[in-house]
Amino acid sequence: MKLLTIVVPAFNEEESIPLFYGEIIKEFESIRKEWPDMDMELLLVDDGSKDDTLKVIRSLREKDKKVRYVSFSRNFGKEAAIYAGLKHSRGDYIVTMDADLQDPPALLPEMLSAVRKEGYDSAATRRVTRKGEPPIRSFFARCFYRIINKMSNTDIVDGARDYRIMTRKMAESILSMKEYNRFTKGIYGWIGFNTKWLEYENVERVAGETKWSFWKLFKYAIDGIVGFSTAPLSMATYFGIFMAFVAFLLIIFIIVKKLVFGDPTSGWSSLVCILLMLSGIQMFCLGIVGQYLSKTYLETKRRPIYIAKNTSDEEEEE
Repeated sequence: MKLLTIVVPAFNEEESIPLFYGEIIKEFESIRKEWPDMDMELLLVDDGSKDDTLKVIRSLREKDKKVRYVSFSRNFGKEAAIYAGLKHSRGDYIVTMDADLQDPPALLPEMLSAVRKEGYDSAATRRVTRKGEPPIRSFFARCFYRIINKMSNTDIVDGARDYRIMTRKMAESILSMKEYNRFTKGIYGWIGFNTKWLEYENVERVAGETKWSFWKLFKYAIDGIVGFSTAPLSMATYFGIFMAFVAFLLIIFIIVKKLVFGDPTSGWSSLVCILLMLSGIQMFCLGIVGQYLSKTYLETKRRPIYIAKNTSDEEEEE
């Protein structure tokens, strides 16, 4: 028998999980008809939820032993939850997807077929539309993908979701990257492997509200750029060289103007504006260096990516 592990990060998803479970079980029944040698486990990662998410997961575990869970001691974020899910998974094939049903379970048979029949290491999904999202959020999302693909050598597909299936070998490769500051979309691109991309139109959440505010997405984008590109550091250097060159030309201009026309140097207000502009550029460049320095600082601490408070396996052993 082959085992399919479905890893689902969950943060305050008490309303979504029962609906998600029903859809997954229904889809797995159709998978078993095509693949009789396939068994399934559902691994839910409670990312320090404040509602009754863990209680709902435990009730599912009591009814169905195919349901397993890992519960964090606090909220460590989705990246840590995906890592924990991969680490605790037992499957020959591992699927990562969200609990809100924005990742259509109906795509699972096609994704599984890609890795079992067609020989791909992974089958991933991307949204071709962002229907239902605020226009400003969609605009910045598209800008992010353009920027990071120009800055980085890692291929990050526009509209890519965390919804994908992968072989055990690919999962082990991801787990070998133990960096604390994780950007999974970049990691997928960095490790390589043959991936088949499946496109679908955006699906709205089945219940609850999104946990990704604009500010969280902005910070996530910064983490992605800093984690997979050193271009901002080069940009800071180029800024410095360019401004030094401009300052040199201005000095030559002032000297020539004084010698030829005899005009005194004047204009304190323009001088203040120039100083403020240069100070702003300096602070911007220092901020770029600070981002990389802060990531280095966190990496050198060697803190764990997550802390599991309890798991279904440990509780049953007790």
